[in-house]
Amino acid sequence: MTDWRSAWVDALDHLEADVAEIEELLRADQFLRETPPSDAWAPPEGIGPLPLDLRPRADRILARQLAAAEAIARAMAGNRRQAALTSKIELFDSGAARPAYLDQAI
Repeated sequence: MTDWRSAWVDALDHLEADVAEIEELLRADQFLRETPPSDAWAPPEGIGPLPLDLRPRADRILARQLAAAEAIARAMAGNRRQAALTSKIELFDSGAARPAYLDQAI
């Protein structure tokens, strides 16, 4: 009997984690919608060309920017997958009877 209860606790833990993840995505999405977009970066006027000794640092920064952009793209794709999954959740608001579980051991 304990295994049956544990299985349900695990199943509900997974569902709850999924919902928490979706709620966090929604909070992040709302933050992004409320945050004004930043302007594209341009070097300040009149500073001249990039010194050669700073080129490795600039390259590292560029690599980090590209990695961050890739991570954002993956997160957006994950968000789309999550949205597709959540669209399949039945909300039971159609008036149809909801399933009930009965412990017949009692």
